[in-house]
Amino acid sequence: MKLRLWPGSLASRTAVVLLLGLMAVQIAGLTIHAFDRIEVQRFSQVRDVAIRMAGMYRAIVLASPAQRDAVLAEFNRGLDIGAEVTSLPPVLDLPEAPDPVQRLFRYNMFMGGPPPGTGGPPVRRRELQIFGGPGDRRFVAMAHLSDGMWLTLRARVDAPRPWHSPGFMAAFALMTVVAAGLTIWAVRRLTAPVATLAAAAEALGRDVNAAPLPEDGPREVATAAAAFNTMAGRIRRFVQDRTELLTAIGHDLRTPITRLKLRAEFVDDDELRTKMLADLEELEAMVAATLAFGRDARTTEPVTSIDLAELLRTILDEAGDANPEQAERLSYDGPAHATVRARSLSLKRALTNLVSNAIAYGGAARVRLAVDGGASVTIDDDGPGIPPSELDRVFEPFQRGEGSRNRETGGVGLGLPIARNILRAHGGDVTLANRAGGGARAVATLPMG
Repeated sequence: MKLRLWPGSLASRTAVVLLLGLMAVQIAGLTIHAFDRIEVQRFSQVRDVAIRMAGMYRAIVLASPAQRDAVLAEFNRGLDIGAEVTSLPPVLDLPEAPDPVQRLFRYNMFMGGPPPGTGGPPVRRRELQIFGGPGDRRFVAMAHLSDGMWLTLRARVDAPRPWHSPGFMAAFALMTVVAAGLTIWAVRRLTAPVATLAAAAEALGRDVNAAPLPEDGPREVATAAAAFNTMAGRIRRFVQDRTELLTAIGHDLRTPITRLKLRAEFVDDDELRTKMLADLEELEAMVAATLAFGRDARTTEPVTSIDLAELLRTILDEAGDANPEQAERLSYDGPAHATVRARSLSLKRALTNLVSNAIAYGGAARVRLAVDGGASVTIDDDGPGIPPSELDRVFEPFQRGEGSRNRETGGVGLGLPIARNILRAHGGDVTLANRAGGGARAVATLPMG
């Protein structure tokens, strides 16, 4: 569950963390806002009840005993505040109100002194008793009147509603959406250089001569781009130096090999002369393959759109002309046309090496092309297969498998490395595997773009 819910990209993870932080801040802010609104509403309710009770108290005090019942009946028509006059104080199930509520009630009920025209001494503050509070949502005020009777005023208030404002939720939703949008936009802007750097690294892996990164943007991004470009330049120089060294050695070996072949012709022993010439031929083939490997590493051929299906059929036709005895064991299966972007000569050389490898070691080359988001070329042969321990080693320069893939029937061990280098430079790859029914299978992949 954790792996499924947690995003994989840096931008998504950063956005999720920031959005969760935004949610936490919003929840904390809403909680503070709710408590503040509740306190304000409770204060307003207490003050309103106190003012209304003060008015009722004054009206009842000013009324004569004969008028008191009519005044009480008028007040008791309402449903939120009631009043009664009794000879004894009622028994209540409410606690005494807190001091702030007591002070607020007394301030409003005794503000301005005793009710005018009562003709008697003012009601003393200690004669007013307040019970209940905002938590009980009930208030009871009892006052001892001058004639010995007790006035009891009862009020009930509604529960506080901190979200009652009609525009609050709309404003809150709009603020949240805007903040989330700005967060996602900022995260994408900040993490975009990371994606650019990853794409540049991928391009450098395919082509050592890939274009450098632009060294602009924020200071940290420009510094990283400059460091990457410096690294890419050093890699290019290293590869170029090694390739030129290899090519130079191969080129310089041609002259002494030619001299040795001429001198071997003057050897009188026929068997020794034949062995010497065979060794020199093999050495010359290795030099030629080394030079070809160097040329492929330094190629500057432009990328163009080519028909991969047509290219595969052409390679098979040429292989059939060169090996007429195996022409019936060469076949193509796939779409009539499939366009890819590639270096035509380099790609043909890579695929030719794979087909030639299948013919030389497996006696057949059945090519199948599949296109599904990318191009996949499968080449099956009918040979004995490759030992599992050699499946990766055969892609190393000058490495050849055992068994039927021996020195006499094989090349010098550069065909597969050349093919892999070319395909990887195009953004693809090649792998080898043994088929269940016997024989080896080479799978070359290429992007369509």
